[in-house]
Formats: sequence, C-alpha cells, structure tokens
Amino acid sequence: MSGQRVELTLAAPGERLDRALAAAMPDLSRAQWQRLIKEGQVTLAGEPVRASLRLEGGERIIAVIPEVEETELIPEVIPLDVRYEDNDILLLNKPAGMVVHPAAGHERGTLVNAVLAYCPDLEGVGGEKRPGIVHRLDKDTSGLILVAKNDRALRHLQAQFKARTVGKVYVALVEGQIRPPAALIDAPIGRDPRQRKKMSVILTRTGSVRARPAQTRYHTLTVYDDYSLLECELHTGRTHQIRVHLAYIGYPIVGDTVYGRRKQRIPLKRHFLHAAELTFRRPSDNEEVTFRTELPAELQAVLDQLENDR
Repeated sequence: MSGQRVELTLAAPGERLDRALAAAMPDLSRAQWQRLIKEGQVTLAGEPVRASLRLEGGERIIAVIPEVEETELIPEVIPLDVRYEDNDILLLNKPAGMVVHPAAGHERGTLVNAVLAYCPDLEGVGGEKRPGIVHRLDKDTSGLILVAKNDRALRHLQAQFKARTVGKVYVALVEGQIRPPAALIDAPIGRDPRQRKKMSVILTRTGSVRARPAQTRYHTLTVYDDYSLLECELHTGRTHQIRVHLAYIGYPIVGDTVYGRRKQRIPLKRHFLHAAELTFRRPSDNEEVTFRTELPAELQAVLDQLENDR
C-alpha cells in the first residue's frame, strides 16, 4: 500500500494501541486505525502489531497512511435478487463475481452501488463506504446477505452478529472424499505472515502475528468419486474462514485457486461456496426467521455432471 509514512511516539502507558493512535492523530477514527492495523500498515520495531496491544509508554510506531481518494458512491441500476424486504431490512441473493462494497479497484458495479439505486435513503446508514452493509461475502461466494435500511436495524443486526447468534450455513464442494464425514474444525485464523493478502491457520504465536479463534462445523451431504458436497456452519466469522479451514484439513474448495489447486480439474470460473441459509432475529419484531436459497445454476450444473459421471 502506498501512502504517507508517519512516525509517532506514544506516551500513553496502559492505553490500547488503537485508542492511543486515534488520540494522537484524530483525523483518522479508531475504526480506521483498526483497519490499518489489520492490514499490517502499523508496525512496532518493524513488526505488525495488534489493535489491543497495551502500551508501556514511549513506543515508536510507524504507520503508512494511504493517500485520500475522493470517491462518491454512485447509485447504479443493477438487477438485484431480493428474497425478503420490509421497512428495516433487505435480504439479497448475491451472485458470484459481485464485490459487496467499493474498494480500491472496485469503485463501481458493487452490491452497494446497486442497493443505493434500489433504496436511495441508504446512503447515510452505517458509514460512507458501506451504507447498510451488516456482513460481507467474498467476491466469488454467492448467496444470502443482509442489508439494513436504517441505523436502528443496523445496530440490531450487528449486535446479533457480535453475539454469534446468527445462523450461517454454506454449501461447499471440496476435493476428495472427506474423512471424517462430519466434524468441528477448531483452528485459529490470522493473516498469513508470508502473504499478507491471504489468511492461514496459525497454531502457535510467531512474533507479532495474531490469530483469532475460529470454528467451522461441517457434515457431508453427498460423496462422489473424487469430491464431497458439504454443508458448513460458521460459529465465528473470520475472513475466508471456510476456505482456509477446509484447505487446512486437506480438502480445499473446488474452484478456489488461492487456497486450493492452482490448476482446477472442474472448469468453474468461481469457487464452489454458496451462503445457502441465514437465521436471525428480525429487527421489526425480534422474531427469529430463517431463509434459504437454492444453488445458482453454474453450481447445480457441476453437481448434475458429477451425478451423471457416477
């Protein structure tokens, strides 16, 4: 990441690093500092640090502050597959290939751009860059995603995600006949120290690399000659969690060229991961509701071919 290199000496013994940075440079919010820390742009003695690091006082911090790019969220009329809507929320079935919110290299054509055209009042909800977005799906992951239409609904849903009371079920096709057929993968995930854009399972602490607890439960739906169709339930919501966990136990997701095979045996232009089911409490009445969506056509076609090949 290019940008301005800043050196700060923090004289705030006992304070959390992110709080101390926000106080030292109030032009950036605490959330922005946390994002920079997560991206590895804040270092102490040349090593990445944690936002929760307690300062002893006098630490010399180096941060790379990205150049500010003035961008405007442009509503774009892009077809949306709306599965549920009320005065508080939108539940959408996101296609693979669509980025959720604008970022470098993806300023247009995102889910946010489409939602703003569908619901113009969302622009002020939850922050400038991610209006109404409660959670996210990777670009090439399809399936159910929630959007809040007002701040009250956003807070209500965010509290559920934080408390881990939201049920998230995914369908994945993996390489190999998985063993055991059902299990809980309990392995902490952190940013890969060798490739900062990737995540990895980190079982022991190395330097300042920090891993967070992560649990994925899976069970097998169907076994084919060389593949297994799984249903995966997330107990935590780490970046790339299912992809990292399944690759870690030796059964990478079909189509995942980042964590799996670089040369895929099935010609699929995305990875075979679909957010099939979402259970949450509706902000309007606090009633628990469950929604499920079918596999998109390109994934169903893969399964149909595997059945024909049996």
